[in-house]
Amino acid sequence: MTLIEIILLAIALAMDCFTISIAGAIQHPTSDWKLILRSAFFFGIFQGIMPLISWSLGVGFKVYIEEFDHWIAFLLLGYLGGKMIWESRNNTPKTLTKNIFTSLRYLSLMSVTVSIDALSTGIIFIPYGQQIWLATSIIAIVSFLFSLLGIFIGIFYGKRFHLNVELIGGIILICIGTRVLIEHLFF
Repeated sequence: MTLIEIILLAIALAMDCFTISIAGAIQHPTSDWKLILRSAFFFGIFQGIMPLISWSLGVGFKVYIEEFDHWIAFLLLGYLGGKMIWESRNNTPKTLTKNIFTSLRYLSLMSVTVSIDALSTGIIFIPYGQQIWLATSIIAIVSFLFSLLGIFIGIFYGKRFHLNVELIGGIILICIGTRVLIEHLFF
């Protein structure tokens, strides 16, 4: 696999991190660099670790994860999106405190959810041997950078426009989950 192909794969995998970061930052704009970097780091590290896990488990694992990974992503993102939409009906400060910046549990759940697709990609590196270390490093870095970019875009627009941000974030999560499901079922 060429370096360009690895970078393109990394960008494709980072798109969910990017979108989730935008939604989270719109929901709860912050200028706390510690929280911003922690969120981007979690997304990057989970995206980088998941292909390494599937690569280390071998070809047999791909068969098992391909059968249901899209359903897991769909259900988790649908649940989280539905919860955000439900909470958007009562847009008080209490409902805005749980987000990818302040809740470590929520951040961990979102990181796992958006990296489920990355879990099955490690299999494609089995024929290339040790190239997995380069690939997972690139995937992690690109996901980290795209997450940061998404957070900054979300903060910028979150401060400029008065929108029902939880509703928008919930719709985005449901759309991502639906896209993952449709992509795996029909393409």
